Amino acid sequence: MKIGFIGTGVMGHAIVRRLMDAGHELFVYNRTKSKTDDLVANGATWKDTPKEITDASEIVFTMVGYPQDVEQVYYEDATGIFASDVKDKILVDLTTSTPSLAEKIDQTAKDKGAASLDAPVSGGDLGAKNGTLTIMVGGDQAVYDKVTSLFEKMGESYVLHGTAGKGQHTKMANQIMIAGTMTGMTEMLVYSQKAGLSLQKVMDTLAGGAAANWSMSNYGPRILKDDYTPGFFVKHFIKDLKIALDEAEKNSLDLPSTQLATQLYDKLADQGYENDGTQALIKLWWGDRTKS
Repeated sequence: MKIGFIGTGVMGHAIVRRLMDAGHELFVYNRTKSKTDDLVANGATWKDTPKEITDASEIVFTMVGYPQDVEQVYYEDATGIFASDVKDKILVDLTTSTPSLAEKIDQTAKDKGAASLDAPVSGGDLGAKNGTLTIMVGGDQAVYDKVTSLFEKMGESYVLHGTAGKGQHTKMANQIMIAGTMTGMTEMLVYSQKAGLSLQKVMDTLAGGAAANWSMSNYGPRILKDDYTPGFFVKHFIKDLKIALDEAEKNSLDLPSTQLATQLYDKLADQGYENDGTQALIKLWWGDRTKS
Protein backbone atom coordinates (compact mmCIF):
# COMPACT_ATOMS: atom_id res chain seq x y z
CA MET A 1 0.00 0.00 0.00
CA LYS A 2 1.16 3.55 -0.71
CA ILE A 3 1.19 5.31 2.65
CA GLY A 4 1.96 8.95 3.40
CA PHE A 5 3.25 9.90 6.82
CA ILE A 6 3.48 13.52 7.98
CA GLY A 7 5.41 14.08 11.21
CA THR A 8 8.42 11.86 11.94
CA GLY A 9 9.13 12.83 15.53
CA VAL A 10 9.97 10.41 18.33
CA MET A 11 6.87 8.27 17.85
CA GLY A 12 6.11 8.95 14.19
CA HIS A 13 9.59 7.89 13.14
CA ALA A 14 9.22 4.52 14.84
CA ILE A 15 5.77 3.95 13.33
CA VAL A 16 7.11 4.65 9.84
CA ARG A 17 9.83 2.06 10.37
CA ARG A 18 7.26 -0.55 11.38
CA LEU A 19 5.10 0.17 8.34
CA MET A 20 8.14 -0.04 6.07
CA ASP A 21 9.18 -3.32 7.68
CA ALA A 22 5.68 -4.62 6.89
CA GLY A 23 6.37 -4.05 3.19
CA HIS A 24 4.45 -0.84 2.54
CA GLU A 25 5.68 2.01 0.33
CA LEU A 26 6.17 5.09 2.50
CA PHE A 27 6.19 8.76 1.54
CA VAL A 28 7.40 11.03 4.35
CA TYR A 29 7.35 14.70 5.28
CA ASN A 30 8.57 16.52 8.37
CA ARG A 31 9.18 20.20 9.04
CA THR A 32 12.78 19.33 9.88
CA LYS A 33 13.81 17.32 6.84
CA SER A 34 16.90 15.81 8.48
CA LYS A 35 14.64 13.78 10.80
CA THR A 36 13.64 11.73 7.76
CA ASP A 37 17.16 11.12 6.44
CA ASP A 38 17.57 7.58 7.75
CA LEU A 39 14.03 6.68 6.67
CA VAL A 40 14.79 7.85 3.13
CA ALA A 41 18.11 5.97 3.25
CA ASN A 42 16.13 2.83 4.05
CA GLY A 43 13.62 3.19 1.24
CA ALA A 44 11.07 5.88 2.13
CA THR A 45 10.44 8.70 -0.36
CA TRP A 46 10.67 12.34 0.72
CA LYS A 47 7.99 14.79 -0.43
CA ASP A 48 8.24 18.55 -0.04
CA THR A 49 4.73 19.32 1.23
CA PRO A 50 1.71 17.60 2.82
CA LYS A 51 -0.09 18.11 -0.51
CA GLU A 52 2.61 16.17 -2.36
CA ILE A 53 2.42 13.43 0.27
CA THR A 54 -1.32 13.19 -0.29
CA ASP A 55 -0.98 13.23 -4.08
CA ALA A 56 1.24 10.13 -3.90
CA SER A 57 -0.63 8.15 -1.24
CA GLU A 58 -3.73 6.00 -0.78
CA ILE A 59 -3.82 6.68 2.95
CA VAL A 60 -2.19 9.55 4.85
CA PHE A 61 -1.22 9.49 8.52
CA THR A 62 -0.48 12.72 10.38
CA MET A 63 1.32 12.90 13.72
CA VAL A 64 2.37 16.43 14.60
CA GLY A 65 2.71 18.42 17.80
CA TYR A 66 -0.25 20.71 18.43
CA PRO A 67 -3.80 21.30 17.17
CA GLN A 68 -2.59 24.40 15.30
CA ASP A 69 -0.05 22.19 13.50
CA VAL A 70 -2.81 19.76 12.54
CA GLU A 71 -4.91 22.65 11.23
CA GLN A 72 -2.00 23.91 9.12
CA VAL A 73 -1.09 20.49 7.73
CA TYR A 74 -4.65 19.85 6.59
CA TYR A 75 -5.86 23.31 5.59
CA GLU A 76 -2.84 25.32 4.35
CA ASP A 77 -4.07 26.86 1.09
CA ALA A 78 -1.47 25.70 -1.43
CA THR A 79 0.45 23.01 0.41
CA GLY A 80 -1.97 21.33 2.81
CA ILE A 81 -3.58 17.91 2.57
CA PHE A 82 -6.89 19.36 1.41
CA ALA A 83 -5.12 21.24 -1.40
CA SER A 84 -4.78 17.79 -2.97
CA ASP A 85 -7.55 15.85 -4.67
CA VAL A 86 -8.38 13.61 -1.72
CA LYS A 87 -11.28 11.76 -3.34
CA ASP A 88 -11.35 8.11 -2.21
CA LYS A 89 -8.34 8.60 0.10
CA ILE A 90 -8.28 7.90 3.86
CA LEU A 91 -6.82 10.48 6.24
CA VAL A 92 -5.83 9.37 9.75
CA ASP A 93 -4.71 11.86 12.39
CA LEU A 94 -2.63 10.20 15.12
CA THR A 95 -1.97 13.53 16.86
CA THR A 96 -3.55 14.19 20.23
CA SER A 97 -5.70 17.14 19.24
CA THR A 98 -9.13 18.61 19.95
CA PRO A 99 -12.38 16.74 19.32
CA SER A 100 -13.80 19.76 17.50
CA LEU A 101 -10.91 19.80 15.01
CA ALA A 102 -11.35 16.05 14.42
CA GLU A 103 -15.01 16.70 13.61
CA LYS A 104 -14.06 19.55 11.25
CA ILE A 105 -11.52 17.39 9.38
CA ASP A 106 -14.03 14.56 9.11
CA GLN A 107 -16.67 16.85 7.59
CA THR A 108 -14.21 18.41 5.13
CA ALA A 109 -13.00 14.96 4.08
CA LYS A 110 -16.57 13.79 3.46
CA ASP A 111 -17.37 16.94 1.50
CA LYS A 112 -14.40 16.16 -0.76
CA GLY A 113 -15.22 12.48 -1.21
CA ALA A 114 -12.60 11.22 1.24
CA ALA A 115 -12.75 9.62 4.68
CA SER A 116 -11.00 10.36 7.96
CA LEU A 117 -10.31 8.91 11.39
CA ASP A 118 -9.04 10.57 14.53
CA ALA A 119 -6.75 7.99 16.11
CA PRO A 120 -4.56 9.36 18.92
CA VAL A 121 -2.22 6.87 20.52
CA SER A 122 -0.75 6.07 23.92
CA GLY A 123 2.38 4.11 24.76
CA GLY A 124 5.26 6.52 24.21
CA ASP A 125 8.44 5.90 22.30
CA LEU A 126 8.77 2.29 23.41
CA GLY A 127 5.22 1.50 22.38
CA ALA A 128 5.85 2.98 18.95
CA LYS A 129 9.11 1.05 18.51
CA ASN A 130 7.67 -2.24 19.74
CA GLY A 131 4.30 -1.98 18.03
CA THR A 132 2.46 -2.05 21.36
CA LEU A 133 0.62 1.27 21.16
CA THR A 134 -2.96 1.73 22.29
CA ILE A 135 -4.92 3.42 19.49
CA MET A 136 -8.16 5.25 20.29
CA VAL A 137 -10.27 5.78 17.19
CA GLY A 138 -13.17 8.00 16.17
CA GLY A 139 -14.92 7.77 12.80
CA ASP A 140 -17.07 5.48 10.66
CA GLN A 141 -16.95 1.71 11.12
CA ALA A 142 -16.41 1.03 7.41
CA VAL A 143 -13.38 3.32 7.32
CA TYR A 144 -11.99 1.85 10.54
CA ASP A 145 -12.28 -1.64 9.08
CA LYS A 146 -10.11 -0.61 6.11
CA VAL A 147 -7.32 0.63 8.39
CA THR A 148 -7.21 -2.10 11.05
CA SER A 149 -4.52 -4.08 9.20
CA LEU A 150 -2.22 -1.05 9.56
CA PHE A 151 -3.23 -0.41 13.16
CA GLU A 152 -2.23 -4.03 13.81
CA LYS A 153 1.36 -3.18 12.82
CA MET A 154 1.40 -0.18 15.15
CA GLY A 155 -0.38 -1.32 18.29
CA GLU A 156 -1.65 -4.10 20.49
CA SER A 157 -4.98 -2.40 21.18
CA TYR A 158 -7.07 -0.46 18.68
CA VAL A 159 -10.71 0.28 19.36
CA LEU A 160 -13.35 2.36 17.57
CA HIS A 161 -15.06 4.47 20.23
CA GLY A 162 -17.68 6.17 18.08
CA THR A 163 -18.07 8.94 15.55
CA ALA A 164 -15.51 11.61 14.66
CA GLY A 165 -13.96 13.20 17.74
CA LYS A 166 -14.59 10.23 20.02
CA GLY A 167 -11.00 9.02 19.63
CA GLN A 168 -9.79 12.38 20.92
CA HIS A 169 -12.25 12.27 23.83
CA THR A 170 -10.95 8.81 24.75
CA LYS A 171 -7.36 10.11 24.63
CA MET A 172 -8.36 12.89 27.04
CA ALA A 173 -9.66 10.23 29.43
CA ASN A 174 -6.31 8.45 29.03
CA GLN A 175 -4.32 11.61 29.79
CA ILE A 176 -6.45 12.38 32.84
CA MET A 177 -5.56 8.95 34.21
CA ILE A 178 -1.87 9.33 33.35
CA ALA A 179 -1.79 12.70 35.12
CA GLY A 180 -2.71 10.87 38.31
CA THR A 181 -0.26 8.01 37.87
CA MET A 182 2.66 10.33 37.04
CA THR A 183 2.13 12.52 40.10
CA GLY A 184 1.56 9.45 42.25
CA MET A 185 4.72 7.73 41.03
CA THR A 186 6.77 10.89 41.55
CA GLU A 187 5.55 11.48 45.10
CA MET A 188 6.02 7.78 45.87
CA LEU A 189 9.69 7.99 44.88
CA VAL A 190 10.23 11.24 46.79
CA TYR A 191 8.67 9.77 49.91
CA SER A 192 10.54 6.46 49.62
CA GLN A 193 13.88 8.23 49.25
CA LYS A 194 13.26 10.41 52.34
CA ALA A 195 12.32 7.27 54.29
CA GLY A 196 15.68 5.73 53.44
CA LEU A 197 14.24 2.91 51.34
CA SER A 198 15.76 1.21 48.32
CA LEU A 199 13.85 2.76 45.44
CA GLN A 200 14.35 -0.29 43.25
CA LYS A 201 13.05 -2.62 45.95
CA VAL A 202 10.05 -0.40 46.54
CA MET A 203 9.17 -0.36 42.84
CA ASP A 204 9.61 -4.13 42.58
CA THR A 205 7.29 -4.59 45.55
CA LEU A 206 4.63 -2.16 44.36
CA ALA A 207 4.64 -3.71 40.91
CA GLY A 208 3.21 -6.88 42.44
CA GLY A 209 0.27 -5.21 44.15
CA ALA A 210 -2.57 -2.76 43.73
CA ALA A 211 -0.16 0.16 43.15
CA ALA A 212 1.16 -1.36 39.91
CA ASN A 213 0.80 0.98 36.94
CA TRP A 214 2.29 1.68 33.49
CA SER A 215 3.97 4.95 34.51
CA MET A 216 5.93 3.31 37.32
CA SER A 217 6.92 0.29 35.24
CA ASN A 218 8.10 2.33 32.26
CA TYR A 219 9.29 5.63 33.70
CA GLY A 220 10.41 4.60 37.19
CA PRO A 221 13.51 2.76 35.88
CA ARG A 222 14.43 5.76 33.72
CA ILE A 223 14.28 8.07 36.73
CA LEU A 224 16.61 5.80 38.70
CA LYS A 225 19.07 6.07 35.80
CA ASP A 226 18.62 9.87 35.59
CA ASP A 227 17.34 9.30 32.06
CA TYR A 228 14.97 12.09 31.10
CA THR A 229 15.01 11.59 27.34
CA PRO A 230 11.50 12.08 25.98
CA GLY A 231 9.32 9.10 25.40
CA PHE A 232 6.71 11.84 25.56
CA PHE A 233 7.59 15.53 25.85
CA VAL A 234 6.61 17.61 28.88
CA LYS A 235 5.38 20.36 26.52
CA HIS A 236 3.08 17.94 24.70
CA PHE A 237 1.68 16.54 27.94
CA ILE A 238 0.84 20.07 29.05
CA LYS A 239 -0.94 20.60 25.74
CA ASP A 240 -2.95 17.41 26.26
CA LEU A 241 -3.91 18.25 29.84
CA LYS A 242 -5.09 21.71 28.84
CA ILE A 243 -7.24 20.23 26.08
CA ALA A 244 -8.71 17.85 28.66
CA LEU A 245 -9.45 20.72 31.05
CA ASP A 246 -11.00 22.78 28.25
CA GLU A 247 -13.27 19.87 27.32
CA ALA A 248 -14.15 19.33 30.98
CA GLU A 249 -15.11 22.99 31.31
CA LYS A 250 -17.38 22.71 28.26
CA ASN A 251 -19.17 19.90 30.09
CA SER A 252 -19.32 21.76 33.44
CA LEU A 253 -16.89 19.35 35.06
CA ASP A 254 -14.34 20.20 37.74
CA LEU A 255 -11.19 18.03 37.64
CA PRO A 256 -9.02 19.24 40.53
CA SER A 257 -6.41 16.48 40.32
CA THR A 258 -5.88 17.13 36.62
CA GLN A 259 -5.68 20.86 37.32
CA LEU A 260 -2.97 20.24 39.93
CA ALA A 261 -0.98 17.99 37.60
CA THR A 262 -1.17 20.70 34.93
CA GLN A 263 0.13 23.29 37.37
CA LEU A 264 3.05 21.03 38.33
CA TYR A 265 3.99 20.39 34.71
CA ASP A 266 3.67 24.11 33.92
CA LYS A 267 6.10 24.77 36.76
CA LEU A 268 8.48 22.15 35.36
CA ALA A 269 8.34 23.76 31.91
CA ASP A 270 8.94 27.18 33.45
CA GLN A 271 12.17 25.79 34.92
CA GLY A 272 13.37 24.91 31.41
CA TYR A 273 12.44 21.23 31.14
CA GLU A 274 9.67 21.42 28.53
CA ASN A 275 11.68 19.26 26.12
CA ASP A 276 12.39 16.54 28.68
CA GLY A 277 10.28 13.42 29.04
CA THR A 278 7.32 13.51 31.39
CA GLN A 279 9.32 11.53 33.98
CA ALA A 280 11.28 14.76 34.58
CA LEU A 281 8.51 15.80 36.98
CA ILE A 282 10.76 14.38 39.71
CA LYS A 283 13.12 17.33 39.12
CA LEU A 284 10.70 19.59 41.01
CA TRP A 285 11.91 17.74 44.13
CA TRP A 286 15.34 16.37 43.22
CA GLY A 287 16.57 19.04 40.84
CA ASP A 288 18.59 18.07 37.80
CA ARG A 289 21.03 15.49 39.16
CA THR A 290 22.52 14.98 35.69
CA LYS A 291 24.15 18.43 36.05
CA SER A 292 25.55 17.92 39.54
